[in-house]
Amino acid sequence: MRMPGIDPITASAVVAAIGDAHQFKTGRDLAAWLGLTPLNKSSGGKERLGKINKKGDRYIRKLLIIGMTSSALMAKNKPEKADIWTAKMLAEKPLRLATVAMANKSARIIWAMLSKREEYRRPVA
Repeated sequence: MRMPGIDPITASAVVAAIGDAHQFKTGRDLAAWLGLTPLNKSSGGKERLGKINKKGDRYIRKLLIIGMTSSALMAKNKPEKADIWTAKMLAEKPLRLATVAMANKSARIIWAMLSKREEYRRPVA
């Protein structure tokens, strides 16, 4: 099954750049390497998260965000086909923030798929 928002170009670019993903300990490490995690500006016990850091592989980050923007727009137009998490994100957050969050989640899923050598499985509602 194909992962929503990931086309063959994105998939081949990810595999070419990352390989089997064993150089990353967790999916969050991969997302951080791609520049999809927010900057941490915490101080004095208050947690403040800033913009994404934009470090890492610019091309793959751009492909993931474009794919998730397409997926988000499709979910907005046909909400009955969207999964629960995506619909909730689009309802609560601005479109661009939701697409970056979706790209972050996709990067973590990609890490899991590559490190476990499994195919994509659609989440059960």
